[in-house]
Amino acid sequence: MSATLAGAAIGATLAVTALAFGFWGLLLVALFMAVGAVAGRTMDGRLDLRGVLEALRGKRTSS
Repeated sequence: MSATLAGAAIGATLAVTALAFGFWGLLLVALFMAVGAVAGRTMDGRLDLRGVLEALRGKRTSS
């Protein structure tokens, strides 16, 4: 799936959610989409969640 197609699908999903459930429903769906994306990248091995948490805590730098 290309980035353009993925972006269009995400935009369509959020637009339908906003129309059907309002602003708070939109925020909830966007949050769940972000959590799912992070979980998927972690399971694929493309995201080191422990390293991200350490960087957020200031224990490690990105450089």
